[in-house]
Amino acid sequence: MTQTADPTYDATQTGDSAGNATLSPRDAFGGLRVAVIIPALNEAPALPHVLAAIPSGVAMVIVADNGSTDGTGNVARKHGAVVVREPVRGYGRACLAALAHLEDGATSGVHAAVDVVVFLDGDASDRPDEMLRLVAPIADGSADLVIGSRTLGQREAGALTPQQVFGNWLACTLIRLIWGVRFTDLGPFRAIRASALRDLAMADTDYGWTVEMQVKAARAGLRTAEMPAGYRKRIGKSKVSGTIRGVFGAGTKILYVIGREAVFGPRVNANSAAVTGSSGAPDRPRTEKRPGT
Repeated sequence: MTQTADPTYDATQTGDSAGNATLSPRDAFGGLRVAVIIPALNEAPALPHVLAAIPSGVAMVIVADNGSTDGTGNVARKHGAVVVREPVRGYGRACLAALAHLEDGATSGVHAAVDVVVFLDGDASDRPDEMLRLVAPIADGSADLVIGSRTLGQREAGALTPQQVFGNWLACTLIRLIWGVRFTDLGPFRAIRASALRDLAMADTDYGWTVEMQVKAARAGLRTAEMPAGYRKRIGKSKVSGTIRGVFGAGTKILYVIGREAVFGPRVNANSAAVTGSSGAPDRPRTEKRPGT
């Protein structure tokens, strides 16, 4: 018998007392069970567009409501998403709450474990309709982590601020110099094998979430890839790039995470077979060129 419940989960709860949803095998992603996590803070106007664009075949969509005051959770629930409530603000904290929900549900038998986790923002800047290609390198066994690169893809004029472009370039340059793995972006739209994500032991609770994932993946020798991803101007004002405090906080945290992992984290074995790139070269990402995003 299929167990159902109000698809709302509070991050302070444990077990299977909330947020239950049934996962079933899907063919759209090469037989993989894919869960989508959308951290969201006051994204009620944008969420209907985001959720409508997610391809069919996704096993579960989780919106991590990070203390919204505009009814974000209600909008997400109305459009079929599972809602995880994390009242303490922080991008990474919202992602961690959603992941805890996935793990709790799989452990308790409420739903089957997922194979791939996709992250994307809830402001309609990312292109969920590109998700099939984002997951493809994982489905064909050639990658563990795939980044949707806004740098390689076509983006709407003004979608990325100059400070974002520079910050991405600086962070990716440091990752290449320290760990020998080349990225072109720290974009939020990404797919990762669930087992690999679990092994990374993600911990950042705010601005450092994306760079922590990429640095830890590089440090661990995961097979990484990049796919050109379209990017649009967001709906509403950015909580990060739209404020001086957000820009300073994000930039500082990203550099801190890179420095921390460089000093205290183990280095990648240069002879590791699990490197970025289809050629096996650690300084060349595997990228899929695609026509017109």
